[in-house]
Amino acid sequence: KKANTHDQLIPHKWGAFALVFFFPGMSPKQTATLTDSMMRSGNLIDFPDSARRKVDKHSTGGVGDKVSICLAPLVAACGVPVPMISGRGLGHTGGTLDKLSAIPGFSVEQSDQQFIKLVEQNFCALIGQTASLAPADKRLYALRDVTATVESIPLICASILSKKLAEGIDGLVLDVKFGSGAFMKNLEDARQLATTLVAVGTQMGRDVTALLTSMNQVLGHACGNSNETNEAFDVLRGEGPEDLRHITIELGAEMLLLGEAAETIDEGRTKIEEVIQNGKGVEQMAKIIESQGGDPRVLEEDSGLLPLAAHEDIVVFQKPGYIHAFDVESIGRSAMLLGAGRARQDDVIDLGVGLEITHKIGDKVDAGEVFARITYNDQGKLDAMKQVLSNSVTLSDDPCAPVKLIEERICKNQIA
Repeated sequence: KKANTHDQLIPHKWGAFALVFFFPGMSPKQTATLTDSMMRSGNLIDFPDSARRKVDKHSTGGVGDKVSICLAPLVAACGVPVPMISGRGLGHTGGTLDKLSAIPGFSVEQSDQQFIKLVEQNFCALIGQTASLAPADKRLYALRDVTATVESIPLICASILSKKLAEGIDGLVLDVKFGSGAFMKNLEDARQLATTLVAVGTQMGRDVTALLTSMNQVLGHACGNSNETNEAFDVLRGEGPEDLRHITIELGAEMLLLGEAAETIDEGRTKIEEVIQNGKGVEQMAKIIESQGGDPRVLEEDSGLLPLAAHEDIVVFQKPGYIHAFDVESIGRSAMLLGAGRARQDDVIDLGVGLEITHKIGDKVDAGEVFARITYNDQGKLDAMKQVLSNSVTLSDDPCAPVKLIEERICKNQIA
C-alpha cells in the first residue's frame, strides 16, 4: 500500500517486519538484538547505587494474580531493591496497577526521576510504565494485534524484556503461567516462552530465572481489584490462601538468590518467611504506600478503606461431586462482565466489585454449597455473569488430585 508520509510508511514497515518473523521465528541472538533496540528506543533507568543488585519479577498474567503486591515489599524488606513497573489489565486477566489504584491516594504515575528516588528511599517502587520507557514496544504491540502476530514467542519475549530491562535491573524472575486462565494454554508453549526469555535475558547480560506455574485454577480466592489487594495484604500479615503464600515465597526466594541476599533457595525461603512473621513486610509496604501518596492504614485488617461494592450474591453448586476442572478464563471473564476488568483499553473499572472462588480442584462439594461469592453494584450485569460463572466448573463422582502449582524451574544453566 502506497504511503504518502513517513508516519504512514513506518507502521507498514513494522507490520511487514512482524509478519516476516512470525512464521520462521527468530533465534535468541536475533531476539536479543530486537529487544535491545526496543529497550533503547526510549530512556533507560540508571540508578546511582550500583553496589546493590536490583531485581524485578514479571508474570505473564492470570486470574487472581495479585502476587506483586505482597512479593515486592517482602523482597525489599530483605534488602534487595525492587524497581517494579507494571501494567493495567485487559481482558480476563487483571492488572497490578488497577489493584494498586484501589488504595486511597496511591499514585502509580511517577516520573523516571521520582521512580529512582522512591527505589533509593524504600528499596521499592510500584509504578506504571512511563511514556519514555521502551516506546517502540507500544507501537509494535498495536501492529502485532492487527497483523495477528500477538502469539509470536520472539515478539512476546522482546515486548516483556524491553520494558523490564529498561528499568535498570540486574536480575529478573519470571512467573510464566500455563493453563485455562493463562495466555499460554499448555505447558509446552509456556516452556518454550520461558526458555526463550531466559536465553535472551542471559544474552543481554542479566540473570534471569523462570518458574512455570499452573493457571488451571484461580490463584488464591479473590478475583477483582480491591478484594485481590486485600488478599495480598493478608499474605503480608502472615495469613491468606496457601497457594498464594506458597508462590509468593518461592518467587521471593528466587529474587533473593539473584539479588545475592541469599546463597540458596532454602535460605531465600527462610528470609521471606521471617519478614512475614516479624511484620517487616507490612512495615515496608506501609512506607511504599505513604511515599506514593497513599494511606498506610489500608494495611490494617478490616480498615474499611478499600472500595467495596454495595451488594452481595452467591452462586452455588447444583450437584455434589469432586471438582475436576475450572474454566478459569470464563471465571475471569465473569469478573470482567461485572465491571472488574476492561474489554477495551478505555473501559472504566469498578474497583469494588469482584468474586471469591471458595474451592480448589480436588475438593469434594455438596449440592447447595457456595461456589462463588459476588460483590456487585450494577444489578443489570449480574445475570449474564452468573450464567458464565455457573458453567465454569466441572464436577465428577470420582476423586482427583490437587493441582501442582509450580511445575518447573528454568535457569541459565539449563539453556544450551
